[in-house]
Amino acid sequence: MNPNDQAPLLLETSLPLLGIAAWSGTGKTTLLEALLPRLSERGLRVAVIKHAHHTFDVDQPGKDSHRLRQAGAAPMLVASHARLAMMMETPGQQEPDLAQLVALVATQRPDLVLVEGFKAWPLPKLELYRAALGKPLRVAEDLWVRAVASDEPLALPAGVETLDLNDVAALSDWIAAWPARWAQERKPRSEADRLSSP
Repeated sequence: MNPNDQAPLLLETSLPLLGIAAWSGTGKTTLLEALLPRLSERGLRVAVIKHAHHTFDVDQPGKDSHRLRQAGAAPMLVASHARLAMMMETPGQQEPDLAQLVALVATQRPDLVLVEGFKAWPLPKLELYRAALGKPLRVAEDLWVRAVASDEPLALPAGVETLDLNDVAALSDWIAAWPARWAQERKPRSEADRLSSP
């Protein structure tokens, strides 16, 4: 049993959060690219927090901001009339702190935060599943999964919704309705739901 299955939601609870959980190769980013404009058309401001499994750098060596960050600025914030970026070194941190990241985006007052990755965190999730990848479903092990979007019919535990992974309009509808459901969705499914899974 995953210790986070029964853990309480450890994050800011007034801001609607939805994890997007899937194995690599499922098409998470491609799907989000299709969904975000549709959600924006509905008037929703959607923030995305993405977990990276490797070191990355959005700053360019030699640029002033990179030089100042390397010199110890923590954080380093660069802003123009068109955008801003904040970069900060996090030495000694095993994994990013999702609660801290949610607090950062919360200052921008989004209507919804989609969290890609962070699959071990106790937060409600939409699982994306492609059978062709040959990977196991997480829904039976993760009581935080609320729905599974798949490219083929699946037997799912009680209380888990089934969605069509290839129906972007239906997925947009489901995600757009999430903020209104948030107050009722901030706890994991029951252990009985796991026991009734296939």
